[in-house]
Amino acid sequence: MIARALQKKLEKRLDFKKAFLIFGPRQVGKTTLAKAFAESLQEEYTYFSGDSIVTRTLWSMSGIEALKQSFGHKKVVILDEAQMIEQVGLICKQLIDAEMGVQFIITGSSSLTIADKTQEPLTGRKWEYFLYPISSGELMEYQGIPQFLNLLPHYLVYGMYPEVVVNILDAKEILTNIAGSYLYKDVQALVGLKRPQLLEKILKALALQVGSEVSLNELANLVSADVKTVDNYIYLLEQVFVVYRLGALSRNERNEISTKKKIYFYDNGIRNALIGNFNPIVTRNDIGALWENFLMTERKKLLAYNGFHGRTYFWRNKQQAEVDYIEEIDGNIYAFEFKWNPEAKSKFPQAFLDSYQPAETKIIHRENFWQWLREYPY
Repeated sequence: MIARALQKKLEKRLDFKKAFLIFGPRQVGKTTLAKAFAESLQEEYTYFSGDSIVTRTLWSMSGIEALKQSFGHKKVVILDEAQMIEQVGLICKQLIDAEMGVQFIITGSSSLTIADKTQEPLTGRKWEYFLYPISSGELMEYQGIPQFLNLLPHYLVYGMYPEVVVNILDAKEILTNIAGSYLYKDVQALVGLKRPQLLEKILKALALQVGSEVSLNELANLVSADVKTVDNYIYLLEQVFVVYRLGALSRNERNEISTKKKIYFYDNGIRNALIGNFNPIVTRNDIGALWENFLMTERKKLLAYNGFHGRTYFWRNKQQAEVDYIEEIDGNIYAFEFKWNPEAKSKFPQAFLDSYQPAETKIIHRENFWQWLREYPY
């Protein structure tokens, strides 16, 4: 089994008092992580799935006492897909306040729903964590660096969902299923999907614009919808962990771009499934986009698992000078350019260097990227 970095964080926080809330896309291993953590404690645990009618009946405000009794002498209680439970925040509050000496682990695949249901009731009673698809660091630890580098072309195309990683031959079928049924199920659960065709158009358009600045006006014209509707759909896709936005760094200088955003996918495989392209990288004309999305998301995982408290951006001015990626932490700027080809010529714009005086600038390419994704620098 591939060891997950998040398990070590859970072990450090264990107190049988506060609940662990674990967010993340479907199929990234939240259930596996919760059960593995419980088993590592050598404690008996009980498991509930919010997808089950029986669970939804038992987990109710009117049945709190019966619910407590159902735990028996178990020291760990796992509630999976908690966004399906009505009043789950209030229910968990009562359970935690009862001080039963139980460690609750609550998972959810929709940050919007579960956060709304648990935010106020569980104030001071929870630790929140995000679980991503398998990270490069986790794979390097599991496979060894040489094997990971050998399989890099596969990961760039098929991504790093756990089931994909361990079932290479079935990767295409697995991704098609995840990108279809699970993705739409989560959006449907949030608001009711009245225009599934529009969502599909937006997803494909975003997939084809990875690494580029996204104009909501242009996107709205492309999919024949109004700007507000398109923005709302993108927001929903963020809440079910399909895409995320990266804003522009600007100190309000007149020649800087400040309002545009880039949109990336949490997994290359999902992105490629949406456009129906699983061709090997040697035959593709979008290797730059695949590489940038991969590096952005893998760095995001590394920073998240190590408690990064800074901010991230890209930078561009009206003369089209650009910096792919920037990290700002403790008043220092660290700037990075992404190149697939190690021999490609690249330099940082003088306007950026003069304005921001970065503490570090670095070109990330396929010969040095693995170090950048393995060692937390801050």
